Amino acid sequence: MTCIVGLKARDGSVWVGGDSLGANYTGGCAQRSDAKVFSRGPYRFGYTSSFRMGQILRYDAILPPPPGGEADLLRFMVCEFVPAVREALKSGAWAKTENGKEEGGFFVVGLPGALFCVQSDYQVEVPADDYCAVGSGEEVALGALAATRSWRSPRRRVIEALKAAERHNAFVRGPFVVEQTGSLA
Repeated sequence: MTCIVGLKARDGSVWVGGDSLGANYTGGCAQRSDAKVFSRGPYRFGYTSSFRMGQILRYDAILPPPPGGEADLLRFMVCEFVPAVREALKSGAWAKTENGKEEGGFFVVGLPGALFCVQSDYQVEVPADDYCAVGSGEEVALGALAATRSWRSPRRRVIEALKAAERHNAFVRGPFVVEQTGSLA
């Protein structure tokens, strides 16, 4: 019940933005001051699914440092980052196992020059475009990001995508929080 947007800019910086609404399936909602988008070392995170999951990612998970140089970042994310996240979510009583299948939640991860979407089954998605989105406002935000492809300001693109999701989805509401990584230059 949210919208998280990730965008890789031309200079290699990665931007992650999200809304501030906490909502449940019965229609209850509350503005939250504990942001769904945050920085943790070199990582930029934006999450949906559960504030508990986000708190574990933000404060408890022991995250491995990303490799430098020409290392295979996807391999790192799949073989080192995701196992660390899985362990933290299990020990934090968030990960669920049903019929032998373990599930976590949805979140976006940004590193300088790299953007990933982690799905609830822990698969790591590398978007073919320079952007991705998760949450109930995902489709509207993706449309806005596609429509603003020619815009120069990555921050403006992220904010416009979130505004579009807010306008067309009852479960997305500002204020919006945006974090960015450094560039590759």
